[in-house]
Amino acid sequence: MAHQYEYEYFNVSFPQEYVAHVEINRPEKLNAFIEVMWLNISQIFRRLSHDPSIRAIVLTGAGDRAFTAGLDVKAASSPDGTISSTGFSDPARKANALRRHIIEFQDCITMLEACEKPVICVLHGIAYGLALDMSLACDIRICASNTQFSVKEVDIGLAADIGTLSRLPKAVGSMAWVKDVCLSARVFTAEEALRVGLVAHVYGSKAESVGEGLRLAGLIASKSPVATMGTKEILNFSRDRTVEDGLRYTAIWNAAMVQTRDVKDAMLSGIQKRKPTFEKL
Repeated sequence: MAHQYEYEYFNVSFPQEYVAHVEINRPEKLNAFIEVMWLNISQIFRRLSHDPSIRAIVLTGAGDRAFTAGLDVKAASSPDGTISSTGFSDPARKANALRRHIIEFQDCITMLEACEKPVICVLHGIAYGLALDMSLACDIRICASNTQFSVKEVDIGLAADIGTLSRLPKAVGSMAWVKDVCLSARVFTAEEALRVGLVAHVYGSKAESVGEGLRLAGLIASKSPVATMGTKEILNFSRDRTVEDGLRYTAIWNAAMVQTRDVKDAMLSGIQKRKPTFEKL
């Protein structure tokens, strides 16, 4: 199956049954993103979302130095880069072209959130800018103790526009802290990220973190894929709405999904003290 997921800047592997491992692979540039990379990551996660052989995904960065340093600013600022080249001199037309481009970039990163399968992001080393955009679109974030986070965009003269400013306030409990890190672009540690709830766990090294991410993915993949898909869908829907809206949506969703044979299989496996098996989704 791996040959179906061949991309220049990503390694896609399948380390255990029903688990995919997506590795950002541009370590010589601290895994910084150029345009083809964010287009490809969208393609990868869209395919994994509908791949019946996948039930959980782990996202990591290659090398020891960085998960990703964010957008490759030098490439984006070049004469033919994403920031400079709109093809228009008229301000309104140039603004409209940039707006379309930003929305396209946003949609690519949102694909991690829209993916039907649970996504675990494992961060290490430098995790700046786009690292926050991507990890906040994932379902679970864990990291190594050496991870250094920063919402870096104000240092390059712009407001973060790919998702952090919209998702970070919903991921942690303090708007004061969110404004602190977003307005100052200061670097904060894994310990601080754990304290505010940005990450679920901190482990000693990158290797340990990746191992734990794969272990968790394996555990999730052992559950009913109907159940994990529904849980992710309902949690994401309910996050931005009232409890009443969430309850109504859950009722409608489960009116169909609770009819799955997976419910009977899961219950019987508990009674019979055996590991359940579920059909591909």
